[in-house]
Amino acid sequence: MNTESAPEPSIVVLVTGGARRIGAEIARCLHSEGMSIALHYHTSRDDARTLCDELNSARPASARPFEADLRDTAAIGALAASVENAFTRLDVLVNNASTFFETPVGAIDNAAWNELLDTNLKAPLFLSQAAAPLLRETKGCIINITDIYASKPLSGYAVYCAAKAGLVMSTRTLALELAPDIRVNAIAPGAILWPETDGGEALRAAVVANIPMGHAGDPADIAQTVLFLVRDAHYVTGQVIRVDGGRAIG
Repeated sequence: MNTESAPEPSIVVLVTGGARRIGAEIARCLHSEGMSIALHYHTSRDDARTLCDELNSARPASARPFEADLRDTAAIGALAASVENAFTRLDVLVNNASTFFETPVGAIDNAAWNELLDTNLKAPLFLSQAAAPLLRETKGCIINITDIYASKPLSGYAVYCAAKAGLVMSTRTLALELAPDIRVNAIAPGAILWPETDGGEALRAAVVANIPMGHAGDPADIAQTVLFLVRDAHYVTGQVIRVDGGRAIG
């Protein structure tokens, strides 16, 4: 008689905005720890497919891309259903997808408001709601990627800061409402990757000058914090971890 027990099912992680930049690093990090990756993308189809091919070459059938426009409430529900159909379970939701652009007072309009609130606040909340039944079954967790500017205002970015501040409160509220089955935490990055359009070397130098550790961070710093919250932080919920080199106290 075969007395060997069945292998433990792989932890399944949905990473939104996972095709590039910090999202891709989170996906690689968690995959390297044996987890399966549901990789969400919106417009970065080629990057998503390339990354999934990379992950599947290391471990077959361990990563799949999923396209969705998270500004569309119906698409959010469909995304959760597609992940369930593909993997039959969900253990971790990483709400990483984000939009960042300037909205100086006097130039704020409905389009900018809707874009920034939809991607940075509405989508994480609605996707958490859609994923909650699956996460309850696995005693899983939600990790929201917010920003140090959720609590430290950035001139010219009032709408973005408000959206990220809302995501922090959403994190805490969900942690209360979904306990004890689902842990909900957030990570607030500082200067990790510069925006694809930024103020150049002079602005970067000015930012770094205000970081006590004296340098910008790396996407791996965020990914390792996500891994900690997934794997080790079993008694941590409702918290925001700043990964900013001490910038919030500088």
